[in-house]
Amino acid sequence: MVRGHFPRIGLGVATAAVAAVLAGCGTAGTENAQPQSGAPTTPGATSSSPSTSQSTTEPDAATSTKAGETLCKSGDLKLTLGRGDAGAGTVYRPLIFTNVSDRPCVIQGFPGVSYVAGEDGHQVGPAAVRQGEKGGAFTLNNGDTAYAEVGFVNVQNYDTVTCQPQPVRGLRVYPPQETASMFVELPTTGCASEKIPGDQLTVKTIEKGSGE
Repeated sequence: MVRGHFPRIGLGVATAAVAAVLAGCGTAGTENAQPQSGAPTTPGATSSSPSTSQSTTEPDAATSTKAGETLCKSGDLKLTLGRGDAGAGTVYRPLIFTNVSDRPCVIQGFPGVSYVAGEDGHQVGPAAVRQGEKGGAFTLNNGDTAYAEVGFVNVQNYDTVTCQPQPVRGLRVYPPQETASMFVELPTTGCASEKIPGDQLTVKTIEKGSGE
C-alpha cells in the first residue's frame, strides 16, 4: 500500500508544477505584449521620424522645437519682400516671413531662394548662395515676423555673353526644411548662365523681426 501511494503523489506534484510553469508563461507573454501594443500611440514615436529625416540637412532645428510646436510650413506663412539698401553693386532686401496660422511654429536656418521665369516657373541661373553662420531656432506666434537678408547683384555689370540675361517674374522661396515652395513677385533681370564670375543671389540665415 505504501509503495502504491508514491506514484500518485509524484504525479500530482508534476501536474501542479506544469500548471505553474504554464501560468507563469502566460503572465510573461501579457507583460511583453503591453509595450508592443502601446508603442505606436507614444507621442515621441510618431513625431521622431520626420525630425530624424529633416535633421539630415538641418541638424539643429528638430532638437530646437518645443513641446506642442512644429516647424513652420509654407501654409503657415505669408511672404513679402521689404525695402532694400544698395552697396557695392548689390542691393540687400529682407525676405519677410509672417506667421498667419492660428498656432505657433518654429523656424531656423536658411531659406532656399532662386529666380524663376515663364508660365512654368522655371529657374533662371543658380540658387542663392548661403552667407554666414546658421542662426538659432525661435518661435513665431500668429502675426510674428522673421526675415532673411537676400543680396541681389546688378547683373548688368556682367558681360552679356557670360551672363545670358533673361527677364524673371520673381523669387521661388523654400522656408527652411520645407519641400513646398512659395513665390514672391519681383520683375527684374537674372543671369541664366551658371558661369558668371560671382553670385547673382545670396541669402543669410533667418532672424527674428521684419528687417526694416
